[in-house]
This record gives sequence, C-alpha cells and structure tokens, in this order.
Amino acid sequence: MENLELEHAILVLVGKSGYRPAKPRVIARQLEIPKEEAAEVKRAVKRLVRRGELVYGTNHLVEPADPGRPKSNQVVGVFRRAQGGFGFVRPTGRSPDDVEVPDIYIHAKKPADAATGDTVAVRIDRRRGQRHPGPRGEIVEVIERETHQFVGTYFEAGGSGYVQVDGTLFAQPICVGDPGAKNARPDDKVVCDMVRFPSQRHDGEGVITEVLGPRGKPGVDTLSIIREFDLPELFAEDALQEAHEQAESFDETVPPDRLDLTDQTVITIDPVDARDFDDAISLEKLDTGHWLLGVHIADVAHFVRPKTALDREAFQRATSVYLPDRVIPMLPEVISNSLASLQPGKVRYTKSVLMEFTDDGIRVATDLHSAAIKSRKRLAYEQVDQFLDDPGPWRRKLGAKVHDLLGRMHQLAMILRRRRIEHGALQLNMPEVKIELDRQGRVSGAHVVEDTESHQIIEEFMLAANEAVAESLRDKELHFLRRIHEAPAPRKLKALTEFVAELGLKTASLENRFELQKLLDRVADRPEAHAVRFAVLRSLQRAVYSPQPEQHYALASDCYCHFTSPIRRYPDLTVHRLLGAVLKKRKPRNDFDQLVILGDHCSEREQRAEAAERELTKLKLLTYLSGRIGQQMDAVVTGVESFGLFVQGVELPAEGLVHVESLTDDYYRFDRTTHTMSGYRSGNTYRLGDLLRVTVARVDLERRELDFRLVQRNKVAGARSRSAASTRKKKTGKMKKKR
Repeated sequence: MENLELEHAILVLVGKSGYRPAKPRVIARQLEIPKEEAAEVKRAVKRLVRRGELVYGTNHLVEPADPGRPKSNQVVGVFRRAQGGFGFVRPTGRSPDDVEVPDIYIHAKKPADAATGDTVAVRIDRRRGQRHPGPRGEIVEVIERETHQFVGTYFEAGGSGYVQVDGTLFAQPICVGDPGAKNARPDDKVVCDMVRFPSQRHDGEGVITEVLGPRGKPGVDTLSIIREFDLPELFAEDALQEAHEQAESFDETVPPDRLDLTDQTVITIDPVDARDFDDAISLEKLDTGHWLLGVHIADVAHFVRPKTALDREAFQRATSVYLPDRVIPMLPEVISNSLASLQPGKVRYTKSVLMEFTDDGIRVATDLHSAAIKSRKRLAYEQVDQFLDDPGPWRRKLGAKVHDLLGRMHQLAMILRRRRIEHGALQLNMPEVKIELDRQGRVSGAHVVEDTESHQIIEEFMLAANEAVAESLRDKELHFLRRIHEAPAPRKLKALTEFVAELGLKTASLENRFELQKLLDRVADRPEAHAVRFAVLRSLQRAVYSPQPEQHYALASDCYCHFTSPIRRYPDLTVHRLLGAVLKKRKPRNDFDQLVILGDHCSEREQRAEAAERELTKLKLLTYLSGRIGQQMDAVVTGVESFGLFVQGVELPAEGLVHVESLTDDYYRFDRTTHTMSGYRSGNTYRLGDLLRVTVARVDLERRELDFRLVQRNKVAGARSRSAASTRKKKTGKMKKKR
C-alpha cells in the first residue's frame, strides 16, 4: 500500500464514530495489514501525529486530533538544540483560539536522546517559580527522527574511529568502531548512520556507510549536502527505461484530439543557460480591441502517467533541486530536456490557456485546451532587455512577426502588472545575490540578479495563467492543490507597526495590505529600506501547497495554483492531470484528504530543496572566506538576538554573526519586540536592516560558522538611530553590559 493510501486509510479508520483508541499494531490488524508490514503503520501514524492529524493519548494509544479537547500535560513538537546543550520544542499546530503556542524550553539534562529536527513528545512542567521565562518541559519520547544519516569528518583516537558531525547538531564526536572502516582515512568526509543517538546517559554510536572523499576536494562539499539532506541522485532503471520508451514512441504529428496551434507565432523566453523550456507565449490583438494571450505549458502529464515508474520518481522528488553547481531534476532528462521541452522548430504537446483581456487588462474569458505548438524562437532575458532598450535594430534579427509579438507582450504585461499592484499585490523588491563558481565548483564572485522588464513580462503571464486555471477548476467545484499564502498573524502586524514607528515612520494599520505597500514604496530609496523589508519578510507566513480554499496573500489572489512548471514541480503535474480529465469529460478522482497529504509532502520537499541550496551556498562561501580572514565588506543586519547581530554581506551573500562580546565600546540591552541592540551612548543602536562595515574574523568549516567583527556602522543609519536610542533609554533604564 502506498504511503498516501495508508495514511488515508488510517485517518478514515480513526475518524469513524465507533473507533476506540488503539496502538498502531492493533490498527494494522484492523486494516488487515500483513504482520511483516505492520511497521509501516507505525511510521505512518508518527507522520500523522507530526502533522497534527492524530494525537497520542494515554499509554500512547492513537486518537483523532481534536483541537477543542482539554489540554493535557503533553504536547508534540519539533526539537531544536542550542549550542549550550539546552533546546526548545516548537509545538505543532495552534491552540483552539488560534493563538500560537510558545516554544517550550528544554533543560540541557532533559532532551533524552532527541536531535535537532526530531518530532518529540514533551511533558510540560506545571510547577511555578521557574527561573526561565515561558513554559518548560522534558522530552519523554522521540516520535519521529528527522534523519538517521549524518555527514561529518572522520578521525581516529585511542584505537577507535570517530566522526565529528558537521554543524552544531552534536557537541561530541560519534564513535564508529574499528578504525579504517569502509577504508576511511583521517580527514575524509563520510556518511554516518546513527545506531544510538547521544544523550546525557550515554555517548552516540554510529556506523560509516559511505566515504565521500578527502575534505576540501572539489565536489565533496556538494556530495556532502546531497547526503545530509537525503537528496535523490540517480533515477531508478525502470523509470529511465520508461522515459526512453516514451521517446521512441513519440512523433511530431498532431493528434485529432489536440488543438493545432503549430501555425501560431509562439516564443519562449528563459535564462541564457536554461536547458528545459516548459512555457511559451503567444499574443494577438483582436478586432474588438481585446487581447488574446496564450500561455502554453509543456504537457508533462502526457508522458508521466499515474502509478508508473516515472510518476513514482516524480512524486518522491516532488521538485527539482537547484544547487549552486548542479541541478537534481524531478524527471529524467529524456523527458525534461527533450520530449517535454518546448524547443524551437519542433512540434510539442502543451496544455494551453487562452485568456481574453480587455484593453485595460481585465480578464473576460478563459479557454483551456490540450494543444500542440511549434515555437518560432528561443530568446534569453538579456536579448529581450536589449530589444526593449532599442527595438528598431531587432526587426531584421527577429523577423517582423516575433518583433511585433515582443512589442505586444511588453505592452500587455505592464498593463497587467499595474492592475495587480493596484489590487494590492506586494512588491518587496528584495535584491537577489547569486554566487559565481569556477570549474572546480569554488566561489569566484557574485552578482545581483536584476528584476528587469523581460523577467516581469514572463512573471505577469505566468501569474495570469496560474490564476485563470485555478479559478476554472474552482468554478467546476473541484478540489485541487492550490498555492496558498495565509495573511500575517495580527500580532505580527502589530509588532511590525511598532517596529516602523521606532524608525520614525508613522503609518495607518498595517493589517491593511495597501498601507503595507505604501510603507514599502515610501522607504524604497531611503536608508530605512533594508530594515523595513526584512521586518515585513519576518511578519509573512510561508507559502505552501494545500487544497484548502485560502488566499495567496502576497499576490492578493483569492484563488491561485501552480500550473506553469510541471517539468520541475509535482503540484503543477497534478493540476495538469486534473485539467486533462476535465477536458476529456472524465470524472476525476477528487479526494480532498488525499490532497491534504499530498500538499504536505510537496511543501516538505520544497522546503528541503531550499534548505539544501542555502546550506551548500553557505558552505561554499565559508570555504571562500576561510582564506580571506581580515577582508572587509559591507553587510546588512538580518537578525538581532541577545548574543549578537546576524549579518549578511551585500555584495557577497555570506551570513555570519557579530558577537555581542565583540561590541566592547558600550553597555548593550536586547529588545526582542523591536529587534534592537541598544547601547547606553548616543547612536549606539543596532537593528534589523542596519548597514554595517564588517571584517571576516573567524571561519569554522566543520561547524559551518562565520564570525564578523564590526568595523563601522553606516553613517546615515547611525545618525537615524541617535534619537530613537535616547527615547528607548528613558523607557528601559539601566542596561546590562555585554563582553
């Protein structure tokens, strides 16, 4: 039984009116699961508990989740260990009144053998008079391990082999038995499978499962991150075989059940180094004065059918992973870079969305089709930007039809963009810095990715298509995977209002999205821009996949989905399949509960991919800076904590910490509500978004830590801070000195 089907079956069983709380092995018998597969039921129950869909009751009997039931002295959450050995558990879900439950403090002697990322059960300590503010607790059970696989550096001592796990997950090295296991040599990067997790009572024990290569050797850093995050690499043989069979059977004839658009002027616009092209554009001006926009998306669903080997691989991966030096695709390249790639001059199958807009950009009609196209031209963003700067010389290069199409595309896209902003879509305009690598995968520099008008053209058309498809499926009363982005919690917007007031910016209530955008526009060219943008980002929720009929807050869209990238995102593929069933007038399988589970899976895989990309980027930057101790750079404060300032380089996006102990010029006090570190002397205030000049002080590659020291603060930011600092001193009184 598939994971999703098993979880669904468990939820149905537990949700029945006559269900009596039982242990997983009993549930397995009730579901007639063979004994040898009963362990799968236990794992499925743990996943459901982790998501808050089930709970453990007395004696760990499985019960349905009921947010209205009385609170017990146990909660389930995710554990994070701090460097001092203590940690915090962030409870899953919310309280019945929709208030976030505060993190639970876990003393260094009470985490059992839980590791960072594990889902745990915590017994709350109800006693009063505790010195630590907020709830305290003790971990009584590890419900689900985040992972048993860790990457670290091998060394030998006292006749035994040890692995020092990368990062700060474990303070002490893990014993892996006899030296030289798997032919590991000192300073090799290795993969270690944890046999016994370390706790207060015993040391950790593990076994080496793979030797990745000598520390520092080109490519070993990437391989380390791939193993650390358990990212897939090679495709299964049956999936590759199926992909090749699809290639052999495909020809470029247009079947009668597809709309033939091969005579239309259609083009693709992508990054210059793109290998797959999954979206193409056509655009006409109708006799009525209306626009007819065609967004043509590669029909991946034609090649990747449900319950096939290709589908299994795509589901498990759920997304392509874009690491700094390689791409781990969701689908084999035979599909992603060939059959489903909208290459110029070749007939390719698409799901096409034809949208009619009025002259001022109001969508008045949507037609959905299974179609076939033939792209006339592949263009890069840089070429389109050059065209927009001076269209004349490009008429001969592109031909009249493509030249005129680009002109129309620019005109309509800017109309749609203006309407979207007027409707309340947020424009944060955070600069994106991309690192540059040499042939060995080492950092050679960095550059800012410009949000030019060529990018905006494609963005507007993709947003329009996603929204049009979502609304069409909603109007047919179908469940589908939406892309939802909940509104910020009112308490966060209140804190944001107070924060910008500290900057001297008066605003109306920021619960009004238009006031929020007015604030962003107001500070766009001011020194406070960094501070405000980071504060706004902190207040926003994370976008996820779910069938729940919720809005996309940042886009100001009441109904939105991902449809335009089925080559690299599994949710898009599911929308294509649903659309295909609708077009063929078939009744689709439309199980809301299954979609909830699928949405959680895809969201988790997306977050894993993003975390792996961030960690590898961080590791490469640390390696680069390890040979540049003393180098100065401009940086922006991205976080303020009691122990120091987190900062990120402006030109080189390296993240590190300015320890409060290194700020020896003053007495400092941390204010959590305003994200500030305030000194007693005039002007000595540091806050989120401040621009600083720092120097690289220390790099620890094994712990993946970077320390900066402050050289000087931005003069404008310092001048701005003086009046705010004097006001706060009146409020807070004596400040504690940090050294």
